[in-house]
Amino acid sequence: MPHFDLSALARHGLVTTVLCCLIALVLALGGQGAWDVQLAYALSIGLTSWLVIDLGRLWLSRHAAIPWPAGWRGGALVLAGIATGMAVGTALGNAYSGRPLGGLDLWQRHGGAGALLITVAASVGMSVFFYQRGKSQHLQAQIVQVQRDAAEARLKLLEAQLEPHMVFNTLANLRALIATDPVRAQDMLDHLIDYLRATLSASRVPLHPLAEEFERLRDYLELMAVRMGARLAYALELPDDLRAVPVPPLLLQPLVENAIRHGLEPQVQGGRITVRASVISGAPPRLRLQVQDSGAGLGPLPALPEAPGRHFGLAQVRERLATLHGADATLELIAESAGGINATITFPLKT
Repeated sequence: MPHFDLSALARHGLVTTVLCCLIALVLALGGQGAWDVQLAYALSIGLTSWLVIDLGRLWLSRHAAIPWPAGWRGGALVLAGIATGMAVGTALGNAYSGRPLGGLDLWQRHGGAGALLITVAASVGMSVFFYQRGKSQHLQAQIVQVQRDAAEARLKLLEAQLEPHMVFNTLANLRALIATDPVRAQDMLDHLIDYLRATLSASRVPLHPLAEEFERLRDYLELMAVRMGARLAYALELPDDLRAVPVPPLLLQPLVENAIRHGLEPQVQGGRITVRASVISGAPPRLRLQVQDSGAGLGPLPALPEAPGRHFGLAQVRERLATLHGADATLELIAESAGGINATITFPLKT
């Protein structure tokens, strides 16, 4: 049964047992008989009714989203639970108290009408509780599913926006190289074709191993090295124990692009980019991804309007992190004392 939960069933049984004990105590204090006799009747009737209703609802709703039978079957189940509880429970109570198993003197001398009324009230109360709890869990599950679908749709939209942006930047670099060095431009175009073939297919999945992310960065940096030559140096530092960690595709790509475009290219001598992955210990541990460059740094604000899309990559990274991890993820840009920028991403480590 898809709704069956042993721990929940045990909790329901415990609540029913406590309720039966309270009913027996009230009846005993009201002069309806000895405490142990009342307890025997209460437990026999109450637990039998509970088992019929609780197990019956799970069986009848095994193909439904809400763990309670719809329509007339729900009411019929409650009536069946009450009838079975009274019949079986009375027989067990009579057996404990030494009365004949079919004896009806329980109704005249020992509050049988009151026992029936209490059984009906308790059974209806339990049934309403099961129905409302099941409906609440169903609605909560629907809300979680809608939120998950919305997050996945947003991630796909952000990735669909990011890929053309990356291609546009690369083609702009290629256009500039065509005018100055056609041979190197041809070499760069060959690298671009290989890079796109590997990258665009990999970016169609929501997550991929960190090792693949670093491989795509290596391809991209090799592509940029065709244009920049000796002005570009790079290092990729990925510990073996982090290679399989899942991350969104193209997560670090915008940070590397920004480091080249706004850090290294404005400098005559170029510079170096280091991409590093590490773990921040704690409970829970966090993954730290750094893109560090030795470029021009943050520098003063430009006097002229910035080119369109200058901060597009950073905004994309922040939105994707917020969609996946909410407030648990951060992106920081820190100016290095020796020059350059250290862009650092942190979020909970998942293996």
